[in-house]
Parts: sequence; C-alpha cells; structure tokens
Amino acid sequence: MNETKVRVVLADDQPLVRSGLRVLINDNPDLEVVGEAGSGDEAIDVVAQVRPDVVVMDIRMPGMNGIEATRRITAGPEPTHVIMLTTFDDDDYVYGALRAGASGFLVKDMALDEILSAIRVVAGGEALIAPSVTRRLIAEFANRPTAGATSSKAAPHRVRESVTDREIEVLTLVGRGLSNSEIAAELFISVATAKSHVARLLAKLDARDRVHLVILAYESGLVSATS
Repeated sequence: MNETKVRVVLADDQPLVRSGLRVLINDNPDLEVVGEAGSGDEAIDVVAQVRPDVVVMDIRMPGMNGIEATRRITAGPEPTHVIMLTTFDDDDYVYGALRAGASGFLVKDMALDEILSAIRVVAGGEALIAPSVTRRLIAEFANRPTAGATSSKAAPHRVRESVTDREIEVLTLVGRGLSNSEIAAELFISVATAKSHVARLLAKLDARDRVHLVILAYESGLVSATS
C-alpha cells in the first residue's frame, strides 16, 4: 500500500545517478521515489510540493549546493530527513553538511543494500553516521580550530552541567561512532538502557538527532581526532 511506503526525493545533477538510484529504490515494495531534482533550488521546490520522508541529496550541484539546500529543507516547518550523497574526496564538506541538518551520508560506490538500509533507518527518525565518517569528521574539526567557534566555549558548560556522569560516558561513545548495542557492550548495560540514555541526551541537549550528538561530543572536548 502506498501509504506505508517511504517516500524519497532524489537530488543530483547527474541524470544517470538519479536514474540508477530510482530503479534501485523503486524495486523495493516499501520504498518509492516521488520526485527528482537536478539542483539545490529544484530540490527545495520539489520537497515543498511532494513532502517526502527522505531526500537523497548530492553535495556538489550547480547553483545552490546540497549543503545550503539541506539547511533550508531541515529548517522548514515540517523538516524532511536528508541523506547526503558524497565521495571520499568530499571530506571538507562533511562538517558543513552535518551542521546544516543532514541525518547521514551515503558514499556513491557503497553496496546497494546499504543504500536502501540507510534510507529506511533515516526515515525511521534515526541518524546514520558510520564510524569511518565520524573519524574523518572529528579529524576535520581538529584541523580547523575555528570550526564551531561560536559554540566552543558554551558547549562544554551546557553539556556537563545538564547531564549525569553516565550520560557523559554515553555521549562520549556516541561521539566515537558507536551504536546502541556497542555502547551497551562497552558499559555493561542493556541495549534498552543505552537507548534510554541516548534519548535523554537528545532531550536534555535539544539535539536534532544522533549526528547532532556527535557534533556536541567533540565540540565539548569529549572526543578528539585521536579518540
């Protein structure tokens, strides 16, 4: 039934990329491509028209790039989840895309089943950020001391004053890219308890999603490029 499908918009300036993704996605009964765009401006217009669950957004597009389009889409009255399409040489854009509101990343040459899984995960309200991307993100931030400078002083106080010691431990592990099950194993707690800690961190820190927690973790000095 259509109402149960995850509705997806594809935004990429390469028609062949969109075509390949469209065929891949539409071949699954629980997923459906409901719109396409070849630029950031078009993506904003299409999202406003069709109200998808997820936008798969290329970072590099002519005119308005994917980062600015993501910022505008996620800031709307009815925010849509955005997954960024990236390549390994796009590391410079990773931090900006996360700050803009992206809920995860897809590498263009990743396995097809991983792309489909990522769309489903993000549509369910979770963020998808692989440990490899997390490490590159942290390294990028460490090499740019001015990144996040507006919050670098406030973030540590806000984090440490509002959460418990256990939640600090959980936030640190989230910042290192660990999943709930990995956090549970690390702290010798149940997965349900780990999930509850993450949920409380999201609420207490007014964090948009798990990716936002990663950003707060390293802006607060809980994780570093060598973590």
